[in-house]
Amino acid sequence: MSEATDYVVQVSRYRLAPTGAQAEGLLEQCSHARFVWNLALEQWSMWRPGRRLSAPGLVVQMRQLTEARRQHDWLRAGSRTVQQQAFRDFDQAVKAFFTGARRRPTWRKAGRREGFRVVGSQAGRVERLSRKWAKVLVPKVGWIRFRLSRTLPAARSYRITRDAASRWHIAFAARPEPILAPGNGRVVGVDRGVAVSAALSTGQLLVCPALRPAERKRLRRLQRRLARACPGSNRRIRTKAAIARLKARETDRRKDWVEQVSTDLARRFDVIRVEDLDIRSMTRSAGGTTVAPGKNVRQKAGLNRAILANGWGRLVERLEQKAVGRVQKVAAAYTSQTCSRCGARDRKARESQATFRCRACGYIANADVNAAINIAAGRAVTARGAERVLPAMKREPQLSTSSP
Repeated sequence: MSEATDYVVQVSRYRLAPTGAQAEGLLEQCSHARFVWNLALEQWSMWRPGRRLSAPGLVVQMRQLTEARRQHDWLRAGSRTVQQQAFRDFDQAVKAFFTGARRRPTWRKAGRREGFRVVGSQAGRVERLSRKWAKVLVPKVGWIRFRLSRTLPAARSYRITRDAASRWHIAFAARPEPILAPGNGRVVGVDRGVAVSAALSTGQLLVCPALRPAERKRLRRLQRRLARACPGSNRRIRTKAAIARLKARETDRRKDWVEQVSTDLARRFDVIRVEDLDIRSMTRSAGGTTVAPGKNVRQKAGLNRAILANGWGRLVERLEQKAVGRVQKVAAAYTSQTCSRCGARDRKARESQATFRCRACGYIANADVNAAINIAAGRAVTARGAERVLPAMKREPQLSTSSP
């Protein structure tokens, strides 16, 4: 998401249930927000260092929007609140880009990342209908029902989105209360992997749910059908929609798993230690350039998909939001090659993906659990190979978790 508030506060998302006419009105609002966003991006992209005139600011863009609404009936038929908020969202995205908090703003395309945001007094027009249903007043669209799948937060803004599976959602931005530490002094290490999504220093192995074998088989069949379909045909549209529904199901399962695991860890442990990984660099394409083509591109692409499918980044992000100030990042160097019992480092000790056998003391354990114990102990290795212990917590009490 591009709005600055999206990475400052947590969003509580609910499923919208618009009628056919209301869905068309929401799509119209999405097109207005997309048009305004792309217009602001075009103006900002035209500026280059050394030019005397800078890109128009937010105040100037608001005046330009007023003039554009006078000239174009299509734009005037939409909500001024939604269109102005798109300009504000872009301004916040640019500021976040220059501070290093977010990537450079990109173009919005029809059918991808469809959505708009409502802020202010209009965002508070929400009424509860029953124990399971509520309704929200969307500008220029009317009252739309949504399913109450969780407690409704007190929020001053919301964002309506449409995913690739044509499902509508409403997300209320609210600052959640962090989960309090249990006060038991327990420390846990989390080793993230591909075969095992998260291995805990307690010996617990957690696997992120994915598509079932029958669903994967259907996905491959649909992808082959999509490759044979003619561009622009109804068959291609239907096939893309079916693929999107399967992918959305996989994403929903991954997000639900992350929420359950992060909440459980935040409630059970005082300190949570994870590897300090640069996931953005780890999942970068190995394609290279025409002059210097990459090697093992297909294998690297498969590894990238596996890393993203296990929700590495989202798990740590939700842990930091729920266990505020209790998540510590440990250098990942040699944690999988170091024996958690005697401290000997041997790259041949990891015999396979799941087996760790120390040749110095004979200790045998699950390789991922052994790495998680090293992470829990705060072991980090310097460039010269010497171990150092993080000063925040002592590691001696954690040696009792070494047994898998």
